Amino acid sequence: MGSSSSKAARKLPKEKPSWAGSRTPLKPDGAQEIRRPRPLAFENKTDAVEADAKDPQFMFKLNQLGPVRVDHHMRSVRPTDYVQQMHRSRLQSEMEASPSHSTRNRLLASSLSELLESRKTVKSQAELQALAEQYHIDVTKLDELAKFVNTPSIDESTIVKSTNQEGEETLTMMARWVDPKLET
Repeated sequence: MGSSSSKAARKLPKEKPSWAGSRTPLKPDGAQEIRRPRPLAFENKTDAVEADAKDPQFMFKLNQLGPVRVDHHMRSVRPTDYVQQMHRSRLQSEMEASPSHSTRNRLLASSLSELLESRKTVKSQAELQALAEQYHIDVTKLDELAKFVNTPSIDESTIVKSTNQEGEETLTMMARWVDPKLET
């Protein structure tokens, strides 16, 4: 930590130490003694290997824990059941929202988006009523829903064109909330 100027400069020795470059002397007959390392593996298990493999503390702890207790009242969870249930639920939801099935106040997300987009251009309460009937939804439910949900609309006054260094043009704009202007 800190700058390098605050640290002491590293100084190397100028002379070789006495032990540098020295070798062990050869035996008088010229043969060097070869040290064999202890073998890492054995062909047969020796008593030393068996003693090393035993772990008395581990066995003591296992015996303290005792046998495993299994709760047989648990219900197994199969992912396929969950996926099948989710698929059935979605199919039911789509059937209820399909145009052939006349369930009121239920729509697919795409139909809801179309409804909210069409709602922006409505001029009178009668047109709003007709639009609601076309999508099989009550006007009160549509008004209640439209307080919290809407489709994005572009605020034309906030469009900004910009070009980056590679020459690619980008458009940036703000969204705004649009409610229909109904005649009273």
